[in-house]
Amino acid sequence: MLFSSALFLTYFLPLFLVAYYAVPIRFKNYVALACSLVFYTWGAPVFALVLVASGSIDFYLSRQIALHDRRALILGLALNVLTLFIFKYFNFFTDNARAIVEGVGFNYPHYADIALPLGISFFTFQKISYLVDVYRKDAEPAQSLSQYLLFVFLFPQLIAGPIIRFKDIDHQLSNRFDTDNWNRRLTGLQLFCLGLAKKILVADQLATIADKAFAGGDIGSMTALIGLIAYTFQIYFDFAGYSDMAIGLGRMMGFEFPENFRWPYVAKGFKEFWSRWHITLSTWMRDYLYVPLGGNKFSAALTMRNLWIVFLLSGLWHGASWNFVIWGAWHGLLLTIGRHTKIFEKLPGGPSTGLTFILVMLGWVWFRADDLTHALDYFEHLFRWDAHLDFFPKDRKWWMLIIAVSFSFVPRPMHDYLERFMRSDRKSLVIVKSIGALMLLVLCLGQIALADSQPFIYFRF
Repeated sequence: MLFSSALFLTYFLPLFLVAYYAVPIRFKNYVALACSLVFYTWGAPVFALVLVASGSIDFYLSRQIALHDRRALILGLALNVLTLFIFKYFNFFTDNARAIVEGVGFNYPHYADIALPLGISFFTFQKISYLVDVYRKDAEPAQSLSQYLLFVFLFPQLIAGPIIRFKDIDHQLSNRFDTDNWNRRLTGLQLFCLGLAKKILVADQLATIADKAFAGGDIGSMTALIGLIAYTFQIYFDFAGYSDMAIGLGRMMGFEFPENFRWPYVAKGFKEFWSRWHITLSTWMRDYLYVPLGGNKFSAALTMRNLWIVFLLSGLWHGASWNFVIWGAWHGLLLTIGRHTKIFEKLPGGPSTGLTFILVMLGWVWFRADDLTHALDYFEHLFRWDAHLDFFPKDRKWWMLIIAVSFSFVPRPMHDYLERFMRSDRKSLVIVKSIGALMLLVLCLGQIALADSQPFIYFRF
């Protein structure tokens, strides 16, 4: 079920909010859990059973892990990693093994393809962080199985994040009187509608340009460039839009989820880029992989090794394909170069941001292409240096691209102002923002009625 679908917006969400707000506060968690289970099982009931079973095992193991039982921790981590491997990476490894074995003249047995459960990368990382935090004494075990399952299944962030840690939401799950109020509900509504507009009015419009360019065929370099620019902003507004919707829905329910995007395309260098892009993933990788490996405590060589491990695994986390591994390697390489040369720090602000943006944009080719051959073909067309344009986007598409670029590169002094404006609880501003949010909602519903919304890009992970 898509946040941007008519089914969700006109049926599921209104019915959920009516039921959620109607019940006494002590029953809200149960309503949220029940509706979250309905949300996830709508299209994949079998996978929901797998997730419930896995979550139940985590919950009972955490009781033993809290006693500093290292074996229970290893067992819990192994089961989660194994589940992720079977569902997400088994096909990838068997396909590569088949290519190698058959390449030397031997037969390789055929295995049935395994379907990928929605959001498995996100909720697996959440479950791993829970077990590790309980072992480290950074979090107490969940008070009940239902509380833990709600943490795992909470539908706003279930499919595509933000990646939430139990220690950050434990108090909110247990003390609903402290977190649920009408001001938070209204700010949540505003953020949800803003995220929906980013998705429907901007990202989906840019998708038509990007899809035409990446469809294959002998395209000119101008077509390839415009298609890549369109995808660069499509993926940002698509994913940032989802994160805004998830955080907004959380606030409407009385939960505060962590920020996931902070103007990433104004970054000066790749270190800053990853402090602004998919923040919950980068911090997860830092706290549960980079630091345990040793971080930057030892030699420069070991620090570089740790960075490369993190980014190669980050690429593989995004998808079971060599494209994503290369994308991760690309970011690891540029971060390494940046650390050694300090080139991004030495350049003035504008050129530093421009260079970072261009290099990030080139990396998106690996992310968007269907396979390695498709990516290499696209680079060939991109750098052919001809001015041929194979199609001309409609005026509305151009305007959406201009809006996307303008919004993404808002001058830094404006960032704080816009954030203060969105957080303001002045009654007059709350009313104005709420009216504006409802107007955006109406515009989005009209667009959805005219054309089906596309799936969120990060649903594939």
